[in-house]
Amino acid sequence: MIAIKPSEPVFLSVRGLRYHCRCWGAADRPRLFLLHGWMDVSASFQFLVDALEGDWRVIAPDWRGYGLTEHGRSDCYWFPDYLADLDALLAHFEPDRPATLVGHSMGGNVACLYAGARPERVGALVNLEGFGLAGSDPVRAPERLAKWLHELARVHSFRDYASFADLAARLQANNPRLSAERAAFLAHHWGVTREDGAGVRLRADPAHKIVNPVPYRLAEAEACWRSVRAPVLWVEGAESDTPRRLGLAGADLAARRACFARVTLRVLPAAGHMVHHDQPEALARAIEDFLRA
Repeated sequence: MIAIKPSEPVFLSVRGLRYHCRCWGAADRPRLFLLHGWMDVSASFQFLVDALEGDWRVIAPDWRGYGLTEHGRSDCYWFPDYLADLDALLAHFEPDRPATLVGHSMGGNVACLYAGARPERVGALVNLEGFGLAGSDPVRAPERLAKWLHELARVHSFRDYASFADLAARLQANNPRLSAERAAFLAHHWGVTREDGAGVRLRADPAHKIVNPVPYRLAEAEACWRSVRAPVLWVEGAESDTPRRLGLAGADLAARRACFARVTLRVLPAAGHMVHHDQPEALARAIEDFLRA
């Protein structure tokens, strides 16, 4: 059986939305903020939290449109909103000192951009597989805008599942390293019983599927990364296929890491993109060693 550290739900108003944060540990302990990725939820960090040895107050929000946080009030999602939400969350939970941020994938990208935009607000940064995106060709801007307009006119949905066991099986199919017990735990947090009782739906707004109309400008992201003053732990899974899917070669990753003035690279063996699921114990040791140093 998995040893589960208990968490408590905390709800607060963030920029007009009812935001949910999953919190572990006593409120007076040093704070550690965990930021999940696209199509994920705060409970995804449970295994990492269970493996932490230190006495932390861990705070993990569900981003807008995920988990128990309200959906956005518009017809699509804009990436800068995540930075503004994070700024508001830190103003609430950590107003008087630089924060320690751990972000996975999209959450890592949010944390890295935020740490460059507000360097005085971040004391330490752990980036888990947050590589940024492939740079966009400006020539394709009209095509991208047209696609966005087309998608706004469509009705979007995610696949439903017959049961939580069905969803857990899908999670294991996507990640063979995931044990049945951990997959069942995640399924009950990533999914919720449908209102009509006929199956399980995902805790995510389908509007997240709509393409971002603004092309990814790598030079702008790199400018933010170069403005980061905090020490950075850059963590990659040795068996992650994310760089390949993004079209990033080893030299591309090295150039992106080099944008950070104070960066330490850790590559975790026997881990894919979901490093916090695949090797939570090794990841916890790496994070706490980095923070102690």
